[in-house]
Amino acid sequence: MAAGIVASRRLRDLLTRRLTGSNYPGLSISLRLTGSSAQEEASGVALGEAPDHSYESLRVTSAQKHVLHVQLNRPNKRNAMNKVFWREMVECFNKISRDADCRAVVISGAGKMFTAGIDLMDMASDILQPKGDDVARISWYLRDIITRYQETFNVIERCPKPVIAAVHGGCIGGGVDLVTACDIRYCAQDAFFQVKEVDVGLAADVGTLQRLPKVIGNQSLVNELAFTARKMMADEALGSGLVSRVFPDKEVMLDAALALAAEISSKSPVAVQSTKVNLLYSRDHSVAESLNYVASWNMSMLQTQDLVKSVQATTENKELKTVTFSKL
Repeated sequence: MAAGIVASRRLRDLLTRRLTGSNYPGLSISLRLTGSSAQEEASGVALGEAPDHSYESLRVTSAQKHVLHVQLNRPNKRNAMNKVFWREMVECFNKISRDADCRAVVISGAGKMFTAGIDLMDMASDILQPKGDDVARISWYLRDIITRYQETFNVIERCPKPVIAAVHGGCIGGGVDLVTACDIRYCAQDAFFQVKEVDVGLAADVGTLQRLPKVIGNQSLVNELAFTARKMMADEALGSGLVSRVFPDKEVMLDAALALAAEISSKSPVAVQSTKVNLLYSRDHSVAESLNYVASWNMSMLQTQDLVKSVQATTENKELKTVTFSKL
């Protein structure tokens, strides 16, 4: 306890001098944190297939230290979202949320496109032949299905680790629901986005109509896309703010997405995950409510040793990737 108090005071003094521009030649300050070596655990995650992630519709790999790569993995079916997919995505991201080794996630599609959206052939029995012997019971059954499918993408948004969507080829129907639940979106030049639901006789009901207006901030454009089911090509997606970068092809895009994930994972997991939580809260609340929320949040998070380590690295002109942060 005493050593921690001394370290905090030294850090405060160091910050004060840096902020005021004062210099004290010959003064050497070293922050030594009691027990830090025991807290700084090695990741121990081998690259390759991720342990505890075995699925039919997904492939999860440890792309780099602290980075997981989730692939939609039905390339022969254009990664269409079948019944298994809707269940496995929930299982996958619930595990990722609890995975202390994971600090960032990339989602991509195997094969020629990101996803063709809902697998109508596989899902037809649930949608076109719902269970129940009267309107009320059929309605309750359908509502249960819809809310369960909504959870498939809600878990991505709730996952405290930043999730980067890397889109190539078509991102159709449910694909737009998926990527709008992600935190960052990259795409290849051949990508296109299509709110396809009106063409199959329904309103999108698992996230697009709720998230897309907040993502691109242009209600007129959202309405146009949703009413017509027209394709939004990569350059328009960039101009509208749906994606933040466009790349020549899938390979270059994936390299960039994984590099971004690696950069994010080098930062304090307390800082990054706290940032995601507060960004999502502020999206759905007023400025005053959000300021109050982050004040309550940071009254505990500011006590993290990650702050001491990060500031020490900065003052010593070290890169953050050289700092070992404890698991979260």
